[in-house]
Amino acid sequence: MATASICFSIVKSNADNRLYSDVKQIPHNKVGLLLGTAPVTPWGVHNNYYDYRINAAIELFKAGKIDYILVSGDNHSTDYDEPSCMRDSLLVKGVPKDKIILDYAGFRTLDSVVRAKEIFGQDSITIISQSFHNERALYLAKHYGIEAVGYNAKDVEYWKKKLKIHGREYLARVKMFIDLYTGKQPKFLGEKIKIE
Repeated sequence: MATASICFSIVKSNADNRLYSDVKQIPHNKVGLLLGTAPVTPWGVHNNYYDYRINAAIELFKAGKIDYILVSGDNHSTDYDEPSCMRDSLLVKGVPKDKIILDYAGFRTLDSVVRAKEIFGQDSITIISQSFHNERALYLAKHYGIEAVGYNAKDVEYWKKKLKIHGREYLARVKMFIDLYTGKQPKFLGEKIKIE
């Protein structure tokens, strides 16, 4: 338990002054990295985290704080495709198709962050997710030499769901440090893709 608390605190302190909740205050980056999630949970319940991340990405784009949205998520089967779902939601909300780039190999946060640099050529990004997730992604970005800020999507209000997700975040941060120590790499890399 002490190890998890230490990992949690290190990641949180690393994000100081790099997290934003006000679209007017956040600096501009060419690319916003929208971290994937599904519109429906494995239990068949609507996922509010999904809606809030989509809304946050749209806020940034419409405010001119990002020029492109790199949607990075899990597409491990034909029946599970986070990037395409998020793209469709962005299109419905008025984001032009040519401003959305899909990364189908963002199986984990580490994969999404590393691929943003190694595949999509970005050394400076705005990460879009809930604050607890952004903190971990920002730590990964710093480790891999990416200048990043995070834009906080709204968190869920239902306390039981929040408690469960935030509890899992403790374990996710411990695993992140293990991955970094062991030199864990993304599941897939591949050919570079230029964002014009």
